[in-house]
Amino acid sequence: MALAVLVLWYGGALWLNGPQAAEALTRSGTGWGTADLIRQAFAMKRPVLPTPDQVAVDLWNSLTGHPVTSIRNLLYHTAVTAGSALTGFAMGVVLGVALAAGIVQVRTLESSLLPWIIASQTIPILAIAPMIVVILGNMGFTGLLPKAVISMYLCFFPITVGMVKGLRSADPLALDLMRTYSATTRQTFRLLRLPAALPFLFASLKIAVAASVVGAIVGELPTGGQAGLGARLLSGSYYGQTVQIWSALVMSAVLSVALVAAVGAAERLFVRAGRGGAR
Repeated sequence: MALAVLVLWYGGALWLNGPQAAEALTRSGTGWGTADLIRQAFAMKRPVLPTPDQVAVDLWNSLTGHPVTSIRNLLYHTAVTAGSALTGFAMGVVLGVALAAGIVQVRTLESSLLPWIIASQTIPILAIAPMIVVILGNMGFTGLLPKAVISMYLCFFPITVGMVKGLRSADPLALDLMRTYSATTRQTFRLLRLPAALPFLFASLKIAVAASVVGAIVGELPTGGQAGLGARLLSGSYYGQTVQIWSALVMSAVLSVALVAAVGAAERLFVRAGRGGAR
């Protein structure tokens, strides 16, 4: 599969970069053949589509050629984006769980609140992100918070929906048994509904944490900041540095995979702890 992706990538680079490479070779005034065209297409400084080796070299130079605290190091930009994403993710978890608990415990909220939660996701994030930045900026909040709010906006929805489904997945017989024992609503929620919702919660968290990275990157675009993967993408687009753009995209994908893996590791720890407690 990886080999097929590489072949398609190199083929796409040759197809997209070929016209510019042929034009450059023609202007040079020397005879050229297919091999020259391929070499030129794969070695352009500002290609339409960079080759995998160009992206790998740019990543290596950025990660190893500068201190981690340098603005030229992609790890620095990744850390800035990760901070915004994780802050927004934490805010989204709190908001999503609170909304789900309210919807499950108060039946009228399902018909009055849930439609608005669903409707909120129909607004394109690219349209709402500048509004959030401007509004919070006028209130004196700049830097991390606007980007975190945008991340929260993207990630609270799957958490809310997943938790509502999970909290309602408790065994009806067990719920009847809790009523028989005169358990309070809080006891039923803590001892029965919450444990039943954990598998749904972690599935939603994996979606939400990946969405939080997207939100953080989108939030960095209208702020005009100098740090973060979004700022790196923006500067690359301004100056036509497509290799830089692709390097930032690769790092954003690596960040998302790492955060999803971290949530998966936390899920395994909770499952193991739950099994230990059951014994």
